[in-house]
Amino acid sequence: MSPLALPLTTDPDKVGGVAGFAVDLMEKLGAFGAGLAIALENLFPPVPSELILPLAGFTASRGSFTLAEALLWTTAGSVFGALVLYVVGAVFGRDRVYWVWDRLPLVKHDDLVRTEEWFGRHGRKAVFFGRFVPIFRSLISIPAGVTRMPVALFLALTLAGSAIWNTVFVLAGYYLGENWDKVEPIVGVAQWVVVVAVVVGVCAYLAVRVRTALRERRA
Repeated sequence: MSPLALPLTTDPDKVGGVAGFAVDLMEKLGAFGAGLAIALENLFPPVPSELILPLAGFTASRGSFTLAEALLWTTAGSVFGALVLYVVGAVFGRDRVYWVWDRLPLVKHDDLVRTEEWFGRHGRKAVFFGRFVPIFRSLISIPAGVTRMPVALFLALTLAGSAIWNTVFVLAGYYLGENWDKVEPIVGVAQWVVVVAVVVGVCAYLAVRVRTALRERRA
């Protein structure tokens, strides 16, 4: 389970941490509060949608708002949060990204060029399938903005991916009832697998770069 979300009880009215914050939003703002919580999850990836979405589903099952409202507002929140990050990437711009990249140690200009070319070929798949990957579902919006993917296309892909992801977890919370909190720990395992894989990949990349730099210096 994410360290940011440690429910103290299965009763959503008595939980703490991120879950307690989400509950407070839903109590004050209804289904819109669930959407706001998910929008924040997109802007701050460590906040787990795997906890908020089932909680929204369970809250809907108790009649605080309808299931349709839960699905509509959480999906709207996902799209809005992704759009904010897209705008950040677009405003920051390609030139600034290259300026920062060229001043980082152990990386080469060509690495970013290849990454940009890869996103140009696979950007649609990355944006859509990225909505199913913890943390990356937020971060993928930034390169989409930097490369100026057409806004309409970006929104369509984000909407489609978010609708699928959110529906699965909201329905899980809705039908699990009092056991809504059982969803996040299971997905949390998959999340850590992804994180570990990325860390290992980054470490391997840096090791190759350090070895190459040392070899060039000796030559």
